[in-house]
Amino acid sequence: MDPEYFQSYEMCWGTLGTVRPFSNFHPDRDAMQIQAALEKKDAGTLVRILTNRSNAQRQMIAKNFEDITQKDLAAGVKKALSGDLETLLLELLMLPLAYEAHRLQQAMVGLGTDEETLLEILCTRSGQQLQEICAAYEYLYKKDLEKELKGETSGDFAKLIVALLNKANVTGGVQRDIQSLSASLSGKKADAGPWIDILTSRDSDHLNKVLMGLELETGHMVDHTLEKRFTGDIRLGLRVLVQCIQSPEVYLAKRLTTKKASTVQGIMVSHCEEDLLCIRTAYLKLTGTSLYTALQVGHIHTHIYTYCMPTHTFTQLLKCIFTT
Repeated sequence: MDPEYFQSYEMCWGTLGTVRPFSNFHPDRDAMQIQAALEKKDAGTLVRILTNRSNAQRQMIAKNFEDITQKDLAAGVKKALSGDLETLLLELLMLPLAYEAHRLQQAMVGLGTDEETLLEILCTRSGQQLQEICAAYEYLYKKDLEKELKGETSGDFAKLIVALLNKANVTGGVQRDIQSLSASLSGKKADAGPWIDILTSRDSDHLNKVLMGLELETGHMVDHTLEKRFTGDIRLGLRVLVQCIQSPEVYLAKRLTTKKASTVQGIMVSHCEEDLLCIRTAYLKLTGTSLYTALQVGHIHTHIYTYCMPTHTFTQLLKCIFTT
């Protein structure tokens, strides 16, 4: 992949990440150390360097590595390592936009669709970010992301997914939106249309006022209302969207409690330079246990970290991810 294609895009979207640019950074030195580590299959050195550099710095290391060796760094990692550790390091080498596109592609590949990963990305990213991810997806896979999503979904859920991908910011009246949502619940079967239209076309401040107003009007929490009045994938989609509107970091913290290896790894790689500090705080409030401790002692000690990495390697990874 040509990094110049993405030069107009920011390397990360936030400032509350736990991985920061390495201060004493020398890409040529890192590249030479990585070259030696690949020859020795020294996973510890690879993890120490790659997880203690920002994504932008990793791209510079990869460029220097190619200049020195005339070889692709990702190809070198594939040759030297295997299994989930290989996957993790390859993901760290991806540009942020490419990684989000990769996660979406993986959620749709093979039998079945991982609706929750699709929703996680589509509900927590802004409209601008999603358009950039669309461009990255088309560049990498030569396919239109919207068409791919339509092919993997159906009914109201498909309408929600497409609306999320094309998020707008349309001015609306709070009371009018409350009445529209309330009216959609009045029939024997709830109408998902107004929920899709409103929740994907207003800013979060406006929507939080709408949701609070709806709760006052109905006497029920919105999540409870959605649980009772909708079914299937559209119920899941609307519940996730509402949770992300109300508090995306709490939603992501809840996702981490599932202990699913791919989910934990996906969130941590995606958000380590962006807002993992917020997610970490939400996780502590939600579970009473710090995310660092949960990973270290095994509450979320997935097989990725236990059987793929030596103990010292795992510790280095944790140290990097939770640097403040």
